[in-house]
Amino acid sequence: MAPAPTRAALLTGRLLSLDQFRGYTVAAMFLVNYGGNFAAMPAVLKHHNTYCSLADTVMPQFLFAVGFALRLVVLRNLNQTGARTTWLRALRRIGLLLVVGLAFYHLNWDTTRWDGLLHPIWRPWGVADLWRDAFQTLVHIAVTSLWVLPVIAAAARPRLLFGVGSGLLHLGLSAWFWYELLHEKKVIDGGPAGFLTWTIPALAGSFAYDFRQERGARGALRPLLQWGGLLMLLGYLISCLGAGGHLAAPPFFPPHVPVDLWTMSQRAGSLSYLTFAAGFSLAVYAGFVWLCDLHHKKLALFTILGANALAAYLVHAWVDVPFSWLRDTPRLDEYARLPLALLLTAGFIATSTFLVWCLNRRGWFLRL
Repeated sequence: MAPAPTRAALLTGRLLSLDQFRGYTVAAMFLVNYGGNFAAMPAVLKHHNTYCSLADTVMPQFLFAVGFALRLVVLRNLNQTGARTTWLRALRRIGLLLVVGLAFYHLNWDTTRWDGLLHPIWRPWGVADLWRDAFQTLVHIAVTSLWVLPVIAAAARPRLLFGVGSGLLHLGLSAWFWYELLHEKKVIDGGPAGFLTWTIPALAGSFAYDFRQERGARGALRPLLQWGGLLMLLGYLISCLGAGGHLAAPPFFPPHVPVDLWTMSQRAGSLSYLTFAAGFSLAVYAGFVWLCDLHHKKLALFTILGANALAAYLVHAWVDVPFSWLRDTPRLDEYARLPLALLLTAGFIATSTFLVWCLNRRGWFLRL
């Protein structure tokens, strides 16, 4: 009889809880990116930039999964191939993701006709692209990964100090000039300086790897939930610092005090928002550890999407074009009742998932 695999061996391959967590995050992205544009949908599924909605927890979970996987891969490769090969491979993959992101966000899709959809053209580069269009999810992941790379294989204390320092640096820059400037430029997801606070969920993911690696599935649940709860509470308390002596509204509820740099805001990439979101990611991942690694349960939808998350991201942006025509004609985003909005959203999710399933069946995986 072969010996039972060690905990270290379990984490060198694909981890069911991480794949399912990633698949859930992709499915949630499908829901909020398309369904959230319907007026009939609940406010919690929309981005508001004035508080943390459920929609705003999606992108931090991508960074969380990236931080988890990056630490896993770097530590494994350091042990198997040595330092030089490991760091060069990591830099090459990050660079490739950055190129893919910049190219993808810089295509000009003419969505008024099929010819324009199937034959995208390049937009001229402009300064405005650096503020808004260029800095979206894939670019943020690449830049944040590059920023945390020097400490991703380090012990807990250097990573913790690096995360705290990055968050405080962002807060200081925001108080100095950045908070006003990012609203003037109407950036999204924190803009060019967003990587400083996107570091927080990414490093939270690296700590989740440590808990899962060192303590096993059952032993990881307690620290995941404890640290998740602590970070969520800390994020909320930070958001109260600008409330004029009053408690801020809890996450997922609209603000009842003036919005400022302390407010949870995805547009600003604020410290309070990403501290809370990092804790929320830890708690959600704990649920997948309990469900998948301890009880061996999984959902087919999450399996399909989690195995090919980058392809799913690219596919859903393409599928959004024809489905947006359905949503916007005749102004369904304003006049559709909830059942019709849910029906179209379900169709969007089903179509995107089917295309990803087809890619998976052919073995076409995009893993950078």
